[in-house]
This record gives sequence, C-alpha cells and structure tokens, in this order.
Amino acid sequence: MPAFIFQSIGTQELILIGIIALIFLGPRKLPEYARKIAKVMADLRSTTSEFRTTWEREVNFEEEASALKLEKIEEEARAKIKAPPADALAAPSIREVSEEEIASVRERAAAAAAEVPVVDDQVSEDEEASELDKRNWL
Repeated sequence: MPAFIFQSIGTQELILIGIIALIFLGPRKLPEYARKIAKVMADLRSTTSEFRTTWEREVNFEEEASALKLEKIEEEARAKIKAPPADALAAPSIREVSEEEIASVRERAAAAAAEVPVVDDQVSEDEEASELDKRNWL
C-alpha cells in the first residue's frame, strides 16, 4: 500500500512534504522520525511476509490432510471390496460323458421337438386373394 501512495506522488510533492516536515519537526528531530518510520515499515514488511508464509503453509497442510483423507478412504474402500473366492475363478473341469447320458439327452431333445406344434407355412387362397386386393387398391 505505501508503494501505491508513492506512485501517485511526484518529486515536487515529496520535496514540499520534506520542507513542511523540516519546518514543523526541526532539523534535530527529523532524522529520528525518519528512522522510526523506516523501522515501522520494516516491521510491517516482515509481518506481512511471515503472515504470507504461514498462510501458504496452512493451505498446503490442508491440501495434504485432505489428500491423506482421500487415500484412507480409498484404502478402506479397497478393503471392503471382497475378492471373489479362488475356486470361482478356476477353469471348468472336463469330465467323461457316458453313452447313456448322451442317449438320454437325445431322447429329451426328441421329446421336446415332438411337443412343438408344426406351423403350416402355406397360405390359403382366400388370404392370398385378400392380400392382392389390398395391394391393388393402394
């Protein structure tokens, strides 16, 4: 902020302020007050830089803490997910099939085929004529 004030004040204004300070404070007290002002400015700068570093450290700490929380949540989620049992992922076993089992499967398939009704794909002449009439009409 002090730099902003000095940007708007020119050289002539600074000389005028110095002359007025010299008149009111005197030549003996002017250097003393200048040192005090410089010390206050240095303290203000160190305080602001310390505040800035503390602020950045706290923000980084919060980011790291949230990252650690996320890592813990991910670890808990992974622990909660149960791995499938090893035997569920095992390869299927190949077994011998006897002739009797093959014959029983064929008999069941033949019985199921006999139960399915046969659909007559032939269309009667009346239905075919009505279809032709509809097509001709359009």
